Amino acid sequence: MACARVPLDEQQVTEPGPLGKERTLPALHPERKEERYFVPYKPPPADGSPAEVEEFLEHAKFITEDLEWLLALPHDKFWCQVVFDESLQRCLDSYLHHAPRGLDLTALPSSPAVADMQRSIHRVVFLTFLRMATHKESKEHFLTPAVFGEIIYDNFLFDIPKILDLCVLFGKGNSRLLHKMIENIFIQQPSYYSDLDETVPTVLQVFDTILEKCGLQCEGATAMGPMKLNAHRQPTELVDIILYLCDSTTTIHAFQDIFPAACSSFHSHDWPRFMRETLTIKRDLQEDLWKRLSHSCRKMVETAHLLLHHTCLQPILEGQENMQTFADELLQHFTSLLPEKRFLSDYDEQFPIADDISLLQQALPVIDETRTSYLLQGVESAWDSVGRRKPQSRTKSKASSLVPSSQEGAGGAASSGAVCPVSGAELESLLSCIRDLLPDLGEGFLLACLQEYGYNSELVINNILEDRLTPSLDKLDRAMPRPVKEELPSVLSNRSNVFDDDEFDVFRRDQVDMSRIWKGRRKGESTREMLNDKQHIAEQRARYKAYETVVDEVVIEPGETAATYGLDDYDDEYDDTYDMNQVGANDLDRDSFLNRRPFTVPQVLRKGNKAEDEESDNDEEEETLQNNAHRDQFVQDPAVLREKAEARRAAMQQRRSFRPEHPSNVVGRPKGQGQATETLLDRRRKETNKSRVGNHNRRTMADRKRNKGMIPS
Repeated sequence: MACARVPLDEQQVTEPGPLGKERTLPALHPERKEERYFVPYKPPPADGSPAEVEEFLEHAKFITEDLEWLLALPHDKFWCQVVFDESLQRCLDSYLHHAPRGLDLTALPSSPAVADMQRSIHRVVFLTFLRMATHKESKEHFLTPAVFGEIIYDNFLFDIPKILDLCVLFGKGNSRLLHKMIENIFIQQPSYYSDLDETVPTVLQVFDTILEKCGLQCEGATAMGPMKLNAHRQPTELVDIILYLCDSTTTIHAFQDIFPAACSSFHSHDWPRFMRETLTIKRDLQEDLWKRLSHSCRKMVETAHLLLHHTCLQPILEGQENMQTFADELLQHFTSLLPEKRFLSDYDEQFPIADDISLLQQALPVIDETRTSYLLQGVESAWDSVGRRKPQSRTKSKASSLVPSSQEGAGGAASSGAVCPVSGAELESLLSCIRDLLPDLGEGFLLACLQEYGYNSELVINNILEDRLTPSLDKLDRAMPRPVKEELPSVLSNRSNVFDDDEFDVFRRDQVDMSRIWKGRRKGESTREMLNDKQHIAEQRARYKAYETVVDEVVIEPGETAATYGLDDYDDEYDDTYDMNQVGANDLDRDSFLNRRPFTVPQVLRKGNKAEDEESDNDEEEETLQNNAHRDQFVQDPAVLREKAEARRAAMQQRRSFRPEHPSNVVGRPKGQGQATETLLDRRRKETNKSRVGNHNRRTMADRKRNKGMIPS
């Protein structure tokens, strides 16, 4: 076998020849292909008769077994079979061509066995294409990238139509794998980009053909009103047109969604015309046709959004160069859509243009406000011209949903507190429009759908037919009847006042003593008798006896105790040590302000020093009277007044045991003769307390005064 780390396209293998002799061949050689016939694929039977079902199951079993055998082959054998077995390619192409799409009626299996077999074929076909798109399976098994690109391109293992079919068939649930697979194909073989550019005009020609068949390809087609196509077209031809349109739009959207790099190819052509190729067909079609038509219109709008997003918005969000150019291009595309009222309203319904403009304004503050305002006004005008109501925001719609999550499992009764933005007549008209097309659905279910989707009947019909309802609506019973309007609770049942549950509460009592109820003056009762009735005074007399006179002081005779009078005993454990002391009165304060105003106890707190205070006051009064008696008519000598004041102050301080300030000697003896201990202590005390005068330390001194009771808290 070939050596490791050598690409398959360069490997040589030695095998026995037809005559038994060994021969050397390239690893990729037609003679190394196994002889096996792969049968083409046939879709499941539509009617589900037993004979056709049995034939399908047997036929599908052959395909599944053959493809599983192919996937089990080693790397070199697999590529020999893929490259040189034409029956394998016919089998794979037949599946891409005939496999049922999501909207096909035949997509619904006729039996569980058919469904299981269809899933098995679907899986092995996808795995086969996935392995065919991989050029490197491991470090030992790989192909040269350039050779891999030539193999898949020259042998038509992949082409643009096949890639489109792969996207529409396997895109749901496998988008990431498909994206990597298609990206690898385009990277290893850039020729597919040129093939795609040549395919886009063909795609646009498809829609031109549809317009021509519908009679819309003429001058002023955009200004024409809705056209009843079944008035001049045969039903079979109309069905073919709608099927063709549905398949084309679904396929193109799936391809661009999975491989966004292809958007640039569509953008380089006349893509605005491609976006606006939408049909306006009468709604009295069959349910399946209406479903396909609605699906086609939706996919056109989503495809237009993909093109705008990946070619204009994404470069702006990524901060690439020339953002202003991308913004102008986006606004130009929106402006070109203004004449297409129906398409513009459909686009704005799914992807609000105001949100995109808001992103532009955040990324580029210099955006032209006049241009954006004109564009937003054009969008509003489009809604008015088509006669449709612009749906509310999704957030508001969900917040006021008719179906609370707590009631979904119990039948989904609608909430009676939701506010309906449409009138009763408009709501009945919307329900009638939907029920004409879908008569099997209950009004309760339709009301919940209308509330969820902003009372937009077209959006409700589209989502129901395409099975795109939100999970909350999908859980509801589709035959749910219209909820009965609940009566508002009585006001009397919610009242609350002081008369609740009394003997006359007729709202909560079944029986009331009617003898205690009368109207007007009671029979046999006079005003004099009523005034003379003092019964209420007697009833209050016992209550006021408790408030008798209280004796403030009780004199206890010798030999008696407080318990004799019902009083508590005196508590001798009370600590009265500091009751008569002046706390802080003799503390030494260096503050000159405190020296001028010595500490005094407030008068309301004085107890034991009343006599002393009275004596001091009397002395001052006598001295004042004496001074008044011998008062001179002229101003006294200030020196004499100061001496008298100093004498009075000294006498007062002596009476109150005031300790004079300790003299301070910080000068001391000359330097070099030594200093006394008192001088050293005075210097240290001065150094410690030198910041206590002036404006320093005010808060500390205020706290000290407050702690001593000198300043009220």
